[in-house]
This record gives sequence, structure tokens and C-alpha cells, in this order.
Amino acid sequence: MFFWISCAAAGLSFCALVWVVSRPVAGPKVATPEHANGLLLKLVWPWTVALAPFCGPFMSWRAREHLSRRIQVAGLASIWLPEHVAALQCLVFLLVGIAVPTFILVTDDANSIQNAVICVIAGLGSMWWPRRWVHELGRRRQVLMLREFPFLLDMTTLCVEAGLNLQGALQQAALHGPEGPLRAELRHSLAEMRTGMPRIQALNDMATRTGLPAVRSLVTALMQADQLGMSLGPLLRSQSEQRRAERFLRAEKLALEAPVKMLFPMVFCIFPCTFLIIGFPIAVKLMGTDF
Repeated sequence: MFFWISCAAAGLSFCALVWVVSRPVAGPKVATPEHANGLLLKLVWPWTVALAPFCGPFMSWRAREHLSRRIQVAGLASIWLPEHVAALQCLVFLLVGIAVPTFILVTDDANSIQNAVICVIAGLGSMWWPRRWVHELGRRRQVLMLREFPFLLDMTTLCVEAGLNLQGALQQAALHGPEGPLRAELRHSLAEMRTGMPRIQALNDMATRTGLPAVRSLVTALMQADQLGMSLGPLLRSQSEQRRAERFLRAEKLALEAPVKMLFPMVFCIFPCTFLIIGFPIAVKLMGTDF
């Protein structure tokens, strides 16, 4: 046990030395990425920036487009690029695959090649983690936006029915709405409108950044209402009611999934303990043993 602890300490010291020596490669000062709450991500970010230009030429346009959409949905588009995700994948592979020489030096037996193959396979398998992290970050952000969307839509509807135009109603919703990612996206779209971008194009860009079908449906309805000259009050009211019904259905779906999720811990954790407590006295009596 002490031997493995010494090896781990030596490995950490070597990683710290490599970090001190290699950190200037990324430049004198590198901007910290958004959502970089983890210490590990902050430590590897300079290497990610330094390795990104080398990973860019090896990425296909399909992979680049797919990662760009995921980065937009996750809200990382201000700093992150598809090359950064690919560079992070390479770094994860190197960090996991660094165990290969360690196993070859420590385990001096015939299984060294087998251990090396296992480490390489583990490194290749760990390359999915950066993409999964970006995808999970975007999914959590979409859940928050879906939670905020009905309230912002209700505020916009009330402002339109009170006499404001659509842009003024959106400004009031962005000013007094609940704090969250959807409010930030709405403020971004309003800033684009103030710079001269057409309103429908700014809303289309917001729907693309959020990646939510509900926002896309609202933008499509507003586009049709603008083209046909329809009244926005009833349209926004119907959209608000539909979004509220969808939120209720999502909550009902989660409530119905709870018993299924509790089935595994009940069968493998609670039931065995219950049967043990109930069955032990019965088994003792049947065996005729005094305890």
C-alpha cells in the first residue's frame, strides 16, 4: 500500500513539474473559460488553448458543425471553439494514458503488455467525456430555460395586451423577468436589435442558440403573424397556455418516472435488509439454535 501511495505522489509531482514547465506555451495570460468551476478544467485550459490550433486541421466539417451547435446550446460560444473540445479530448487521452509507462515500469512481469493495452483502451474510452460534458451542460441549461420560458412569455403577453409593441414587451420581459440563461439570451437578442439587426433574424438566432423547439415555435408564429398582419395578443396568449401545459406534462412525466427509478434501490438495498430482519428470527427458531 505504501508503495502505491509513493508512486501516486511521484506521479503528482511529475504532473506538477510538467505544468510549471509547459504553462508558458499557452501565452502570458489566457482567458478563463465560462462555466469553468472545476479546478481540473482551469488547470488544463492553457494546454487546451495551446493544443487547439493543432487539432483544428484534423477535424471534419461535420464534427465542427456538430460541436459548434453543442457549444452554442451550452452557452460557451463566447470563448469555446470546436477545436478546444477536440484539444480537451486529446488531453484527457494523454492524462489517462499516462498510466501506460507507469504500469510498464512498476509491473515487471508478463502482464505488462496487457496492462498497457488496458490503459490505451481506457484512454480512448475517456475521450468521450469532453463531448459528454458539453452535452450535459447544454441539457441542464435547456432545462432551466424551459422552466423560465412560460413566465417570460406571460410577461410579454401582458405587455402586448397593455398596448406595447413586441420589442417593448420583450424589453420589459428582459428587464423584470427571472434571472437565468433565457433572460440572458433575450437580452443578447435585444442588443442585436439595437445594433440594427432585423427583429425576426435576431429572434431566429436566439432560437438557434437555445436549441429549444418551444422557442423555435414561438419565433415561427411571430414571423407568420408579422407577414400576415395578425394580432399578437391572442397569438402570445395561446403560446403561453401551450407552454404552461407542456411544463405540467413534463412535471407529470417526472413524477411517473420516480417509482421506476426507485425500483433498483428498493430491490437490491431495502428488500434484502427487510427480509434479513424478518427471516433471521424465523430461521433461528427453525434451526433450534440458542442465541
